Amino acid sequence: MRGKVYIVGAGVGDPEYITLKAYRILGEAEAVVYDRLIPRGVLEYCNPSAELIYAGKAPGKHALSQDEINQLLYDLSRNHRVVVRLKGGDPLVFGRGEEECTYLLEKSVPCEVVPGITSFQSAAAKHLIPLAGRGLASAFTVATGVQSSSTKQRLGYKELAGIPGTLVFVMTASRASRIIDEVASVRGQGEYGAIIELIGEEGESAVCGPLRTLKIHAEKNGVRNPAILIIGRSVELGARYGWIKCM
Repeated sequence: MRGKVYIVGAGVGDPEYITLKAYRILGEAEAVVYDRLIPRGVLEYCNPSAELIYAGKAPGKHALSQDEINQLLYDLSRNHRVVVRLKGGDPLVFGRGEEECTYLLEKSVPCEVVPGITSFQSAAAKHLIPLAGRGLASAFTVATGVQSSSTKQRLGYKELAGIPGTLVFVMTASRASRIIDEVASVRGQGEYGAIIELIGEEGESAVCGPLRTLKIHAEKNGVRNPAILIIGRSVELGARYGWIKCM
């Protein structure tokens, strides 16, 4: 028997952010391989008889390596009709879902990706920060705060700052101050930014302000993952209506 593997995005923060399709598939799943940063309560949607396997990754501490996860999904597909790889956010936005799916497809295992709400989508909406909106920004750019070791893929923060619109940096905890500093050198110290940390976890918090102030805050208090940094005029909207604490 060979089953089908679904790479499913569970969204971030609220278990109700999950899609109806993801909810249905979890109810049919015979095996679920789940990540660390899935919303609390999502596992309750799983088929009660499903085999649940934790494959979470914390910085410097992985329950399973990526190669081991790939092989596990393949092995499970040989014994189960419906297998779910459950991830926080969206599987194809810095989620490595494409690696798992292509690995399976190359071994002739049917695979389907079910999209989810990303951390930057949910966090921005929660604090009334439109990533793109009329009169605020006609585009937005999303980048990782962890730069690639490949020079071909690397794009500097100053280069990104030159792109019009809203800038979003995910996985920024260790580099927030540096990113703010380099973006400010292009856009100016008065440009507004917001740091949203511990997204979807107990103690989630958000602060905003001019980049000069935001940098001081990041250096003094540090930034706790999972975190994002949003920079641009859109941040001012959330600040104006009190949806986000502004310094």
